[in-house]
Amino acid sequence: MNHKEIIGIDLGATNIRGGLVSGNEITGINAKPIRSKGTVEEVLQDIFSITDDLMNNTVAAIGIGVPSVVDVEQGIVYDVQYIPSWKEVHLKRIMEERYRVPVFVNNDANCFALGEFYFGKGIGSDNMIGLTIGTGVGAGILINKHLYAGPNCGAGEFGMVDYLDRCYEYYGSGQFFENVYHTNGQIVFERAQSGDQEALQWYAEMGTHLGNAIKMILYTYDPPLIIFGGSVRHAYSLFQHTMWERINSFAYPKSLQRLRIEVSELQNSGILGAAGLYYDAL
Repeated sequence: MNHKEIIGIDLGATNIRGGLVSGNEITGINAKPIRSKGTVEEVLQDIFSITDDLMNNTVAAIGIGVPSVVDVEQGIVYDVQYIPSWKEVHLKRIMEERYRVPVFVNNDANCFALGEFYFGKGIGSDNMIGLTIGTGVGAGILINKHLYAGPNCGAGEFGMVDYLDRCYEYYGSGQFFENVYHTNGQIVFERAQSGDQEALQWYAEMGTHLGNAIKMILYTYDPPLIIFGGSVRHAYSLFQHTMWERINSFAYPKSLQRLRIEVSELQNSGILGAAGLYYDAL
């Protein structure tokens, strides 16, 4: 990893966050509200605002993580979640014309995986998967030390794979509690932490579904390392037992001896991972 300054930008549903990344250090972290219901130009102005604050003559590149499908080569983002006006935005071209440095754009789940690979629990690994589990299920895949996003940036959409009568995301994410038991996941989490047996049983059920999802990932990619991100990771102790029960039924026990599942502890993973797009491109 070189030590040039890279601007990392994490575009979220309500806020945009950015920082300057150099080596293993991150400075100048800034966050601002984003006008998610605004026009294309208004949202761009929000991105310009935070980038302008970070830009200096030592910046070598800009990386941007967005919650959407991305044409990685052209840097075009499509149908950005929670930003209705962003149906097709040529973000790479727009940013490069304004700032005159290379710009890299990718899906936010891929950025999470890169953040862990370069700065977190993935350091030193050759192959790994960063699995984000929150409202949905997303993933970034590292193969031979490089991000594999697929030609349409669609690799790692494990949550969309058919499962039971729906898909894995329906049963193996924070949606589970609302979808199946019609209650708020945060309320279930608080009840489970206080020892409520019904809430603990619901987490055990979710763990079973998530364990089946992990098995599917093992059969398709055989990763030695999976790192959990997203809000549901905070409840790992509540579902890990039943999750591992399902994982341990994997048909190839020798593979499980090499498997590690870790929970992310990385701060500012979205910013770091966006900067990691530059390192991956090198």
